[in-house]
Amino acid sequence: MAENRGLERRLKLFIYARILVSFLFLLSTILLQLQNSIDLSERFNPGITRLMAFSFLFSITSLFILKKFRFTTFLTNLQIIWDISFVTVLVLFTGGILSPYSFLYLLSILIAGMLLGRQQALYTASLCGILYGTILDFQYFGYLGFIGLSQDDAYQFGALRLFYTIAFNLIAFGLTAFVTGLLAERASLSEEALKRSSIDYFELDQLNSAIVAHSDSGILTTTIEGNIRVFNPYAESIVGLSQSDVYNLKIEQIFPQLADIFDQKDNGEKQEFEYKRADSTSMTLGYRTASFNDSNGLLRGYIVNFRDITEMRRMETALKKADRLAALGELSARMAHEIRNPLAALCGSVQLLSNTALCNDADVRLLTIVTREAARLETLISEFLMYARPAKPEMKEIQLKKYVDEIIMFLINDGKFEGVKIKNALKPNELIAADPDQLRQVIINLLQNAADAMERGGEIVIEYSDSCLSITDDGSGINEDSAKHLFEPFWTTKPTGTGLGLAISYRIIEAHGGSISFETPASGGCRFNILLTAQSKGNS
Repeated sequence: MAENRGLERRLKLFIYARILVSFLFLLSTILLQLQNSIDLSERFNPGITRLMAFSFLFSITSLFILKKFRFTTFLTNLQIIWDISFVTVLVLFTGGILSPYSFLYLLSILIAGMLLGRQQALYTASLCGILYGTILDFQYFGYLGFIGLSQDDAYQFGALRLFYTIAFNLIAFGLTAFVTGLLAERASLSEEALKRSSIDYFELDQLNSAIVAHSDSGILTTTIEGNIRVFNPYAESIVGLSQSDVYNLKIEQIFPQLADIFDQKDNGEKQEFEYKRADSTSMTLGYRTASFNDSNGLLRGYIVNFRDITEMRRMETALKKADRLAALGELSARMAHEIRNPLAALCGSVQLLSNTALCNDADVRLLTIVTREAARLETLISEFLMYARPAKPEMKEIQLKKYVDEIIMFLINDGKFEGVKIKNALKPNELIAADPDQLRQVIINLLQNAADAMERGGEIVIEYSDSCLSITDDGSGINEDSAKHLFEPFWTTKPTGTGLGLAISYRIIEAHGGSISFETPASGGCRFNILLTAQSKGNS
């Protein structure tokens, strides 16, 4: 297919050249006729003019057939036959052995070699040699007198010179065919090699474009000055701008944190920065840079490869917190047992003392305070043990909306929920599998914390979607410093809190095989998300 296209292109070029030569010849003939030149008939044989006109019409017709029907091989052979016939007739019209146009046979051989290769060039050279030798022989023996070719002109040459002329032309035709065929083959090989090279570069370009477009990380390239050139789809999804939007912008206009990135000495090393999107959500982007050079080894720009590692950093933080909490839990359980035993003995002794007749009223009041504080300490240790070693959950199917309604009715009379509206946005057909008592404790802890965060009242919304139970308030939210210590035992911002509520909730959900996390909604406040992976099959 590619060879046919190449042959068609060369054939068209050759036909156009013949049309141009024929047209110029005919135009010059017409101009001379208009000038009424006296020796016009001597310069231009009417037969030659008609031959050139026919050649012009033949070329126009061939070009039309080539464009319309594309008979490329047939038309190519026809052009060569026509050229040989044209030169032969032209030699006959211009004196045979005295004709100055015998060199045109060489041109016919050249054209055959360029169009069809060495073999066709040799065939054409042989045919040209046969025709030219036949013309000279026939003229010498007087067989061409009927078309005006004089036998005397051949006799003036002599037999020996005539033989040399034919032999010389045959050698010239053969050498022309050989050299032309050799050059044509080399040109064809060079053209094929160039095409293969071009195809390889095209495929490489397509491959690179596909890799950049489908990469699961952001790729951008810049000039030496930092002007953005390539900006792949992943980068577009992160920034929210298209390739055309960022083209030729400075990199610091998109990522201000990378303003002096190319001046750093540690290019190529993994680094990261915090990026805030147009919707005000923050993410952590990890990146590395590399320079690239042109074919001469000169620096032409830089490549920045980046990706969103927010979730990865969040998981790392959660794992570190889980390890820390596990270590604290193990230590806490041992300490709680060690404290509980002497505490029980202390409480028993105090009760015995308070029941003796030796204690007056003042001593009884003091012993009552000791008993009350000991009971408070016992409660704290019990909670601590619940955090350190939570009981294995007894999984049951829970109709979530009805379950939450009961919790709301239990809390609604609590004074801290005054001015607080709890909205149950759950659907009636939502079912989950969990330990009812333990999950109730988690939800109560989160609701009480939400109420504490809304000193002037507000609304708490409870929702469920994709195995995630969320509790959202519109309170003061959680600051960055508090977020670092969330879910740690004995850490609290409340004046009278123990700091165990969220820690116990975390361990309970962890024992369910789920997770609990928080986020700050765009509207403010705080949202806690409880992900329960062990959900009921009947969940809709």
